[in-house]
Amino acid sequence: MSEDHNMTDPPPVADSPAGRDAPARAGRDAMATLRRAQQLVSDAQTAIEEASRVVGQGGGAGPAGAAEARLAVAESERLELTGRLAEVEHQVGRLMTLYVATYQLHATLDPAEVQSTIAEIVLNLIGAEQFVLLLIDDEDKGYEVRLMQGEANSRWEQTERYTGGDPLVDAALLDGGLRFGPTEESPALAVVPLRVQDLTMGALVILKLRDHKPAFVKEDRDLLDLLGAHAASAIFASRVYAKTARKLHTLESLIRLVNRG
Repeated sequence: MSEDHNMTDPPPVADSPAGRDAPARAGRDAMATLRRAQQLVSDAQTAIEEASRVVGQGGGAGPAGAAEARLAVAESERLELTGRLAEVEHQVGRLMTLYVATYQLHATLDPAEVQSTIAEIVLNLIGAEQFVLLLIDDEDKGYEVRLMQGEANSRWEQTERYTGGDPLVDAALLDGGLRFGPTEESPALAVVPLRVQDLTMGALVILKLRDHKPAFVKEDRDLLDLLGAHAASAIFASRVYAKTARKLHTLESLIRLVNRG
């Protein structure tokens, strides 16, 4: 699967009201769809039972034949709706899992724990086997390789900084748009920018999926968008907190020094 995905409207950041409500809103929409699908399946089953009763009571070949035809159509619709219901139930499960995961992301202000939580989500929810997490260096504004899971492509091995060169990664870092690959120039299956408003905190580069997940599907777009927004917000908050804590510690040390004097 190879595709560039430039988002004309960036996903709402997690520290905005729209961003905070995104997982809950997605969950409510999915639950409403699930209830509608369940009702349709129930209606189809009722129609099948009624058609079966008519067929059983039919006295002539004409009416019975028509009822049998309606029964066949109703059964076909029921099977189709049952399949759709299963898909919706699966999607609801994934959205609820992501909803819980986003709370875990924001439950800590420790940068290392935030990065560890991101890795768990990518491994267990997205189904990635190999990925790289790039984060911006506040000092020189370059990008550091903070996490590397699995046997990454040779482009990433034995490196601590990303200096450019992968077209999908470079484009995602530049404009904050979600990208899908691979392409001839890039081995990345997906590049998820970590962006807070106009600030790009880094990117998640997915290089390989687990065997049970051969490719990304349509629903993965929403999951990756939500993950990118909430991960960026959690990273930003943890960094601000860490800086504030360091300044406070320095101030307390100076006060103790003055008091000793």
